[in-house]
Amino acid sequence: MSAPKVGLITFGDERAHEWERLFKALTVPRHTAAVEYFRSLPISLHASPEVARTKEDIDGQVDALRAAGVEAFIAHVPCWTAPNLVVRGVQRLNLPTALVSNQHAGTHGTVGLLGAAGALAQIGFPHLRVREDFESGRVEAKVLPFLRAAAAVRRLRGEVFGLFGGRSLGIDTGTFDPMQWRQVFGVDVEHIDQLEIIRRAELMGEAAGTEMVAWLGQNVGLVGYNDQGLTPAKLSFQARCYLATKQIIEEKKLDFGAVKCMPDLTTHFVPQCISAALMPGPYDASGKKESFAFACESDGDGALTMQILKHISGGLPTLFADLSYLNAETRTIYLPNCGGMCSWYAGRSDNPAENMKHIELRPAMRPGGGAITYFRAAPGTLTLARLYRKAGQYVLAILPGEAVEPTEAEYAAFVAARGKHQLPTAFVKVDVDFERLVDEFGSNHISGVAGDFVRELEAYGRLMNIPTIVFRD
Repeated sequence: MSAPKVGLITFGDERAHEWERLFKALTVPRHTAAVEYFRSLPISLHASPEVARTKEDIDGQVDALRAAGVEAFIAHVPCWTAPNLVVRGVQRLNLPTALVSNQHAGTHGTVGLLGAAGALAQIGFPHLRVREDFESGRVEAKVLPFLRAAAAVRRLRGEVFGLFGGRSLGIDTGTFDPMQWRQVFGVDVEHIDQLEIIRRAELMGEAAGTEMVAWLGQNVGLVGYNDQGLTPAKLSFQARCYLATKQIIEEKKLDFGAVKCMPDLTTHFVPQCISAALMPGPYDASGKKESFAFACESDGDGALTMQILKHISGGLPTLFADLSYLNAETRTIYLPNCGGMCSWYAGRSDNPAENMKHIELRPAMRPGGGAITYFRAAPGTLTLARLYRKAGQYVLAILPGEAVEPTEAEYAAFVAARGKHQLPTAFVKVDVDFERLVDEFGSNHISGVAGDFVRELEAYGRLMNIPTIVFRD
């Protein structure tokens, strides 16, 4: 997992007499304590051992933080200091900034905090204000989500999204404006014909997929070969499609992506379910790898949401699914995908074999044949989210929940209502009014990540000036 790179500067009073008489003894120990405290958090901290008191001090420390490539800034104001000097450091670094002070009555820290914060507010520089003592335990709760969100904002800028194919099945909510992405998120879009995946897979020949097919066979719970849709040849071709997609990602330096797949590839070739299952995870037949957010049905905003979730969580695998069935009686949402969901969620284990043993490769129902991945997502906290647009403007919807294993009675009732169940699925308990969800939610797809990252997403929305809606009663 990749921790946010955070810079810290402690600002002190520039007046020599006041510094020596009063503020040095108050500020220096608190600077040392701040460095020790923030180094204990899951961030990568960069800070000078010295307090910055003059323009020259500030400029030198800012230059060092720039060179270190920090993604967020903590302006530590433990005592009174001239607000214009704090603003100088903040403006020169020009990163999402948390102003941090303390509640001690003798430090004049509140005066310093509000003086700097008021000045930043006047010039329209967004920031977080934290007036807490380190030993209270409340600093981490307030600052860490902000720092993770700030890192996500920074990391997304300059990234490249790979779009394999065009709109799938008429799903308008999966389409997007590439130049709006450039303007709002700083993301570039690389359009790639999805037949390039097929062309490369065919050129590889069957031998190229042998190792991966063997790995799948050794690790999944079942490979349901039959004489029609799911044959060894079809599975080999799906494996080669995955390898071809990896090859294109490497060549074009893509950071996240989405593939059209249906109906072209599912009808005439093979579905890309193996890619959808393995790309977002941290492993494949070759061993450990970085997770790669990868959405189905050309859903750009779905993939973008996955990438944001990946960044705010420090690199965790992400999932992509349909909002398929809402059971108001049990407060459960049924979240399947059409054949491929991130395999890590089958077991949530650092050991790939523990996840893969819960997965079955079942024959795809569509004309092209091949395999779909079947499993029920393992229990655990889940943060669901979705970027969508209203009248052209982005909204970030957030839906906290808990993935659960349905009881036999619940599952039997579901099967009786829906029919034979063949898809990878997360059953997620939520505390939300489903009528409100249906009235307001702007897509048929949703993305998710393990853990509770609601505060991080809310902070991300504030930093990006994107309205957020938390669906939680």
